[in-house]
Amino acid sequence: MDSTLRSQIVAAGVTPECAATIELVRDTLARVGDKWTVLVVTTLADGPLRFTTLHERIAGVSQRMLSQTLRSLTRDGLVTRTAYAEVPPRVEYALTPLGRSLSDTVTHLVRWVQEHQIEIVRNREVFDGSDPAAR
Repeated sequence: MDSTLRSQIVAAGVTPECAATIELVRDTLARVGDKWTVLVVTTLADGPLRFTTLHERIAGVSQRMLSQTLRSLTRDGLVTRTAYAEVPPRVEYALTPLGRSLSDTVTHLVRWVQEHQIEIVRNREVFDGSDPAAR
């Protein structure tokens, strides 16, 4: 959240502590809502993987985007990066306990989508076929 928005929130009567919480919630939702984050977390749910294996298992992600996503997840404490002193060097990524709790939550969301996918698709078709003026 930029300082202008934070100032507006505080000026509206929200305490600075609450404004900081709002900022963290927004940042976290942006991270968790990112499609690559969801795919990385669900892919790592089965155990640690090397970068190349992650890249192979996540269709459509570029190496650069995967690297950025892993760096952000590591910064937030959701993923660990372990470098092994071997030749050739080996680096593995794994979910932390915090990341595992996110994985559990994401799994529930995926199940919800699976349970309601027919309904969602039907609603989209109805909406897309309706008169644009009625939307």
